[in-house]
Amino acid sequence: MVQVCLNGPRGAADGTAVPLTPESMAQAAAEAVAAGATDIHVHPKTPCGRDSLSPRVVAATLEAIRARVSVPVGVTTGAWAEPDLAARLARVRGWTVLPDHASVNWHEPGAEEIAAALIDLGVGVEAGIWSGTDATARFAVSPLGPKVLRVLAEVTDTQAAETSARTLLAELGPAHGRPVLLHGEDAGAWPVLRLAGRLGLATRVGLEDTLALPDGQRALSNAQLVTEGLVQYGWAQRLS
Repeated sequence: MVQVCLNGPRGAADGTAVPLTPESMAQAAAEAVAAGATDIHVHPKTPCGRDSLSPRVVAATLEAIRARVSVPVGVTTGAWAEPDLAARLARVRGWTVLPDHASVNWHEPGAEEIAAALIDLGVGVEAGIWSGTDATARFAVSPLGPKVLRVLAEVTDTQAAETSARTLLAELGPAHGRPVLLHGEDAGAWPVLRLAGRLGLATRVGLEDTLALPDGQRALSNAQLVTEGLVQYGWAQRLS
């Protein structure tokens, strides 16, 4: 599986290629799926470009994207979008249009409560396990571990990304038997994606994780990143 991460917490300052409106996210999603993406991760935005968990904002984003593509669509539940845990839980429980899955950063306060709320709603949980945090230890003893959809092994080290990725995977161990999606960010995005290909793990690519192609040139779109990501991942060789 190659997931496309359309925008992340990025904003207008990161360039016009980053989709910030429901319409532009839907267009970017359609182009990325046409390029080969099989799953979507998106950060719904307010009109001013801020990440939001608002039921209204989430619904508008999901409806726009689903009108253009038929692959699963997931959203963030990052604490930065709503720092107060009680308010974040209320937002999630108030969603009127449900995503297929939602990422939960396991090192954030309230991660277990958010994950439990999502599971109660029938939404798949992507357990975000960030390198350099205590997330692996917390996830290892979590009773919700076996219930998550998959683990997002997120390598935050951009200098020694492959080494950090291997360390993170070792720390995760069997990961409660759940599938692992391995990805990096910025300068670490491409080395970690290539490692995921060699290890046969799911991965992701998109303007959330990197604004640049492997040769350092600015990416023009999420679709371009997906196209190059499939090459770097070795997808053609796996199908031959």
